[in-house]
Amino acid sequence: IYCACAFFSAFQAAKMTKGTQSFGKRHTKTHTLCCRCGRISYHIQKHRCASCGYPRAKKRTYHWSVKAKRRHTTGTGRITHLRDVQRRFKNGFREGTQAKSQRKVKSAEQTA
Repeated sequence: IYCACAFFSAFQAAKMTKGTQSFGKRHTKTHTLCCRCGRISYHIQKHRCASCGYPRAKKRTYHWSVKAKRRHTTGTGRITHLRDVQRRFKNGFREGTQAKSQRKVKSAEQTA
C-alpha cells in the first residue's frame, strides 16, 4: 500500500529553505577591506565601498543618519593635520623665525 504522508515528509526534509540550510552554502566573500576607511565594506564586484563610497572623491554621508555622521565626523580620528594647525594658531602662524636656544638662557642665569 502506498502512503502519501511518508513521501510528503521525505520531500519536506530534502527541499531547501531560506534559513539554516541556505547559510551553509555561503563560502564566498562579497566585501573586503577598504583602503580609505579600513572597514570590510568594499564590494569586490561593484568596486565600491558601502561605508565611505570609495573610489568616489567625496565621502559617503547622509543627513538621515545622524549617528553615522557623529561617528565619522572631524575629531573622531587622529586629526594629524588639524592638531598641527591648532598648535600654529596658538603661536599666531609665525614662520621664518628661529627659537632661542634654552641652553644659552640657562647658562646665563647660572653664571649671574
